[in-house]
Amino acid sequence: MLSPYRVLDLTTERGLLCGQMLADLGADVVKVEPPGGSSARRIGPFYKDAPHPDRSLYWWAYNRNKRSITLDLERDAGRNLLRRLVERADFLIESHNPGYMRQHNLGFADLAKINPALIYVSITPFGQDGPKASYADSDLIIMAAGGPLILAGDADRPPVRLCVPQAYLHASADAAVASLAAHHERVRSGLGQHIDVAAVQSVAMATQSNILAAALGAIEPRRMSGGVKMGPIEIPLVWPASDGYVAMTFLFGSALGVFTAKLMHFICGQGFCDESTRDKDWIAYGEQLFSGAEPLAEFDRVKEVVRNFTRSRTKDELLQLAVERGFLITPVTTIEEVVESQQFASRDYFQNVAHPELGESFRYPGPFAKFSASPIEYRRRPPTVGEHNSEIYRGELGLSEREIAELTRAGII
Repeated sequence: MLSPYRVLDLTTERGLLCGQMLADLGADVVKVEPPGGSSARRIGPFYKDAPHPDRSLYWWAYNRNKRSITLDLERDAGRNLLRRLVERADFLIESHNPGYMRQHNLGFADLAKINPALIYVSITPFGQDGPKASYADSDLIIMAAGGPLILAGDADRPPVRLCVPQAYLHASADAAVASLAAHHERVRSGLGQHIDVAAVQSVAMATQSNILAAALGAIEPRRMSGGVKMGPIEIPLVWPASDGYVAMTFLFGSALGVFTAKLMHFICGQGFCDESTRDKDWIAYGEQLFSGAEPLAEFDRVKEVVRNFTRSRTKDELLQLAVERGFLITPVTTIEEVVESQQFASRDYFQNVAHPELGESFRYPGPFAKFSASPIEYRRRPPTVGEHNSEIYRGELGLSEREIAELTRAGII
């Protein structure tokens, strides 16, 4: 779909996913790395636990379908080469600290003079301006500043970070969508524009309705391991099974109370509670808890009844009941179970990608979407450091072998 278009990907680990999404859509994405390779290549784990810039699984995860060149942007010769690449580029993605590119005369205004149609995407922690623009960042800092962290962890202790960094994945996906929106506008105007993506704003959107509800004076949700607290009411969202955990919606009101009533009828029929428990008003039950008409101690007893039921079944058994009877239950799967999932297998999700330099093929996570007319293809495995230097510098910019050798010796590429 994007095969006519060239993307220059200057991102660090902050924004790699953006370029990969555009590459999956067919764009020619050229990963521009400093000599020696991107800092992202130093992030483990590593293939066979051997630290090496070409064996980082983190690097592999976000750089398929790209080509790689090395280029030192700290030096005039390197910046001049980048400007030559910009002449024929359609998109440029960068994730340096605000002001870095401008200080090196590579900001949007500078490069738009060379290529007015260039779509220039900046991915930063807090955006290009504002009082926090120059703040140091990490995934933990951004998730804390954006709101989601307040819900992570146990109620009786401080919040905990998410085990897998999320902030820049949100920001990168937003940047990819914004790039395509700007491209749509460019088709009309013929002009590019600067896209300023702040990771903290991307993760703020991930608070779902909570960020809006708080502004309207609603009760702010509080963290609770495996659930959420609304005022004094603790609502579990994860329940124990005999072999792990399931996510289950045990809520109330006109939309969800009908499912809870159905579940409680089944639990009663299995001998886990009496008829008076079964026949509570599950539609109005939330209002009864907030008003005090139903004591919290009674709700605690009901939750233990439900836990005793879920503990008596395996995850698969609970899922089968959900399918057969319309309960809102799904297993909490392990990573191994995801890899072996029949659902993913039926959709040909995982794809084998050959790494000729290692003499092996590896199973990669599949495309982010399925397109009926123009399916995503894994055309390239993640590139090795500077793998395409000669291909691009000699084949496209017309540099001689001697010039390339001199630039290499000087540490420019």
